[in-house]
Order: sequence, then C-alpha cells, then structure tokens
Amino acid sequence: MIAWIDTVSRWAVPLLIAFIPVYGLARGVRIYDAFIEGAREGLLLAVRIVPFMVSIFVALGIFREGGGMALLVGWLRPVLDSLGIPGEVLPLAVIRPLSGGGALGIAAELIRRWGPDSYVGRLASVMQGATDTTFYILTFYFGSVGIKRTRHALAAGLAADLASVVTAVLVVRWFFGYP
Repeated sequence: MIAWIDTVSRWAVPLLIAFIPVYGLARGVRIYDAFIEGAREGLLLAVRIVPFMVSIFVALGIFREGGGMALLVGWLRPVLDSLGIPGEVLPLAVIRPLSGGGALGIAAELIRRWGPDSYVGRLASVMQGATDTTFYILTFYFGSVGIKRTRHALAAGLAADLASVVTAVLVVRWFFGYP
C-alpha cells in the first residue's frame, strides 16, 4: 500500500506537467506563444507590485532596527507574562503578517536559541505555520489588479492572524502540557 502511494506521489507532478501541454495541443492552443504571453504578463505584474513590496520591507526594517520592536515587547511583557505567553514570540507574531522571510528568520532564531522541544520553540513553529503574511497577500493580490481601497480585508486578515496566534498558544499548551 505504501509503495503505491509513494509511486503516485513521485509521478503526480511530472505527469501533470506533461499533461498540460498535451491537452493544449489537442485543443489547438499555440503552446509556446501562450507560455511567452503568460511570462510577459507575470513580468509586468512583478514590476507593478515591486513598489508595494519595497515599502513593506523598508517599514519593517525601520521598525526593527529603530528599536520599535524591543520597545513593543517591553511594554507588552507584563500582559504576556500574565497570559503565560513568552515575550520572545511577540516579534514573530508582529512580523509574520508583514514578511514571511522575516518571520522565518525569527522563528529559526527562536528555535536555535531555545531548542525545538521548548515551549518557545514549539510555539514559534506552530505560529509560523498557523499565521499568514497578511500585508504581503493584500499587497500582492490587490496591487496586482490595481485595488487601492482594501476596505475590510486588512481588518479581517489581521483578526485571522490574531486568532491564529491565540489558537497556537492554546494548542501548544494543550498538546504539550505547558502551564
């Protein structure tokens, strides 16, 4: 049974990649022209969203390097301690909606420093997997189609991120028996 699943998983992507052009040819699609047009559109999309991405990364760098993150952790540490949440994971919770790469770096540092089996390490791992890069998603998808007013999407995304952080804390405590 396991060998069959392994074989299917090994061949699924190559077969799908081969199927798409064959299907296009059967339908009379000019495959190379369609590919070039898609690549052109992708490049134009990338050029349109670069200013939005640069602004997010610059703001994030200023916030971290300017001491804003350390100040925020210091202010919220008493509240976090009373809730049983280590202040060390707050930078991850704050950075994750902004930057997946930045959050991954913070999570890796937390795991290296505290260990993968520690409360901080496990919480960082679950938070990394449970939350999303809200600002990146909004910038990419709304910026790619020219939407300037995001209305309630930002609030909904940040509310989902907050719910994910709270749920990560509860799940790690419940599964691993932390107080």
